[in-house]
Amino acid sequence: MLGDTTNQKVLPLVVRIERAAPPERSDALEAAALAVLALLDDPRARDGGEWGETVRSWEAVGIRKVVRRARGAEWRRALDLPGITVAHRTAEVRVHPPVPLDAWPRDLARLQVSGTDLDDPAEPGPPAGDDAVLWLNPDLSMSAGKAMAQVGHAAQLAWWGSDGAARARWRERGFALAVRTAGPAHWAGLSGAGLPTVRDAGFTEIEPGSCTVVADAPWLRRGGFRPAGSGPLRSS
Repeated sequence: MLGDTTNQKVLPLVVRIERAAPPERSDALEAAALAVLALLDDPRARDGGEWGETVRSWEAVGIRKVVRRARGAEWRRALDLPGITVAHRTAEVRVHPPVPLDAWPRDLARLQVSGTDLDDPAEPGPPAGDDAVLWLNPDLSMSAGKAMAQVGHAAQLAWWGSDGAARARWRERGFALAVRTAGPAHWAGLSGAGLPTVRDAGFTEIEPGSCTVVADAPWLRRGGFRPAGSGPLRSS
C-alpha cells in the first residue's frame, strides 16, 4: 500500500554502530521496533503536535523506513536533530520524524546505509508469553538494516491493530516485544492466521511482495478492532 509516491516521506532510523562495540543483531532489531512505537506514542506525533502533520502525511502515502548507521561524531550530530533515542540492551537506535524522500537533513543524508551486518553471539531464547513477537520469515535473508526496517513496519501494524485498552496495557509494560525467526512450520501457521503482516515493496534486497514479518500477540489474535490500514502492507 504505497499509493502516490509524489509526496512520499520516509522515516529515518539511525543505529549506533561503534567499531569497538557493535550491538547484537536481535537487540538492534528490537530497538528499531521500540523506536517506531516510541515515535507513534509521542504526544508530538499526535494530531496537533509539532510532528503530527508530517506523521499523518507520511502514513497517508506509505510507511517507508530507512535505516542508516552512525558512530562517534556522526552519532552525536544525529542526537542534535529532533528525534527520540531508544536504548535496548546492547543497542541504541534514534528515530527522527519523517522527512521528504529526496530532502533529508544534511547530517542524516551523509550517513551510510550499508555496513549494518550484525550478529548474535548466541541464539536468542524463547520470548515471554505475554510479549508481542515480531516473527521473521525463515526463508528470507536480510541484512540487519533491512530487517530493522521490516520489524519497524511490523511494530507499526501491531500498533494500528491494537485498540485503546490494548495499547494502554502494552504501554504499561514498556511495549514489551521480541524479534525472532520463525521455524518453517510455525511460519506456515502464522501466514494464515490473519495477523498483521508486512509485505515488502521490493526496493532493496528481496523480491516485491515478499512476506517478511508477522506480528503476533494475544490481543492481536482476538481481532475485531484492526483498522483497514493494519492488514497486509506493501512497504520498503
